[in-house]
Amino acid sequence: MDNDLDNAREHFIHGLSRISNFWGFPKAMGAIFGAIYLSSEPVTLDLLVEQVGVSKGAVSTNVRSLERLKMIHKHIKVGDRKDYYTAESDFWKVMRGVLKERENSEFDHALKTVNESLEMVKTSGGKSAQSEMGAFYVKRMEHMNSFFNNLDNVVATVLALDDLRSGALKKLLGGKKK
Repeated sequence: MDNDLDNAREHFIHGLSRISNFWGFPKAMGAIFGAIYLSSEPVTLDLLVEQVGVSKGAVSTNVRSLERLKMIHKHIKVGDRKDYYTAESDFWKVMRGVLKERENSEFDHALKTVNESLEMVKTSGGKSAQSEMGAFYVKRMEHMNSFFNNLDNVVATVLALDDLRSGALKKLLGGKKK
């Protein structure tokens, strides 16, 4: 590769690392996805360690997360003990994988915690909820609770629409095969 392409590649990987960090994922996860995405051939963990500059353990952990999110796919070559990885290039599938991850218990737990905290303030014997700070907490927590519930509904709607779209396509394509 020439120097200009190397620089563009490094810049791209660094940018995905920052985006990943912004969305609450490890920087290494974004860098690993970027390295796999810009690879024209399937890549191994060893190559990713070399390209991204993190430990093999960190690469392995982040690769498993990327697989769970359906952002990358594992490939096996007959006669080779190594696993190879390619990136998902359909960003609707990537987004769906990330949105489905919101269904995991951590998101539900965070939502539940906000709701429970709100109830704690509201049922604290009246004194806390009546105080100026208590009223402020109630207002802020209700606002965040409302936002999280709306966000949860939007994500559920997007996933339902995607399921509906996928079902319609399968039905359409299935109908044409007969």
